[in-house]
Amino acid sequence: MSTRTTAIGLVLIGIASVQFGAGFAKNLFDDVTPTGLVWLRLTSSALLLLAIARPRLRGRSRDDWLVVLGFGLSLGLMNWAFYQSFSRIPIGIAVTIEFTGPLMVAVLGSRRARDLAWVGLTAVGVLLLGVERVDLDLVGVLFALLAGACWAGYILLSAHTGRRWEGLDGLAVASVIGALLLTPGLALTDRAPLTETRILLLGAAVGLLCSVIPYSCELVALRQLRPALFGMLMSLEPAAAALAGLLVVGEHLSAIQWLAIACVVVASGGATRSSTAADLPPAAG
Repeated sequence: MSTRTTAIGLVLIGIASVQFGAGFAKNLFDDVTPTGLVWLRLTSSALLLLAIARPRLRGRSRDDWLVVLGFGLSLGLMNWAFYQSFSRIPIGIAVTIEFTGPLMVAVLGSRRARDLAWVGLTAVGVLLLGVERVDLDLVGVLFALLAGACWAGYILLSAHTGRRWEGLDGLAVASVIGALLLTPGLALTDRAPLTETRILLLGAAVGLLCSVIPYSCELVALRQLRPALFGMLMSLEPAAAALAGLLVVGEHLSAIQWLAIACVVVASGGATRSSTAADLPPAAG
């Protein structure tokens, strides 16, 4: 098997891991709140990344810390908003709406007039979701839009962080910042489940599926794949999320909703095909 084929397989494994991990997480919302679960996810992944990366903190400039602080804040808020979203609406629809954030980054970064067509196709997809708005919780949709905006910021700050922090150092520090950002929010939720060993282990499993595995797969794959191909593969995220919602959570979507997801997948693939490496969307969270 060629290294290119292996790299493609790793990207697909990462996509499946993060989306099926989200489906697994949604099944836990009867036991722990979305805020509590995303805190567990970020905390467990941060601890593991710290152990792996052992980031160098001394000798960092003020700009280094400002960049990683922004990266961590966008990471924490993105994950929190996304979990709030798919606790209210189907996972596939949440990811479809959220994906408009990185898509806009890719389109604006390309500076090609023809890419306005991809924006139009995305708009068609979102409008199609609105056709059956009676089935969608408005708060969930707004949280998905917030997650998308944070994802766009995450992409831009990820590039700057990667230039200033070696290896996984920046990601490890940002994950700690994201977990700390959500810690005060625990005061507004039921914290009792967070003391149960079973919930702690399940939260760690979510962190492994949604953060550590996809990050590791992408890190290795990006050494072998052209950025445009990586972006094309990442455009499968909304469809993978819808499939995970169907198989893991039992979320059945209508034909119109599947068509809306297809529009966003096609638009994402077309837009990222001509984007630069810095404009491509890393995996969320």
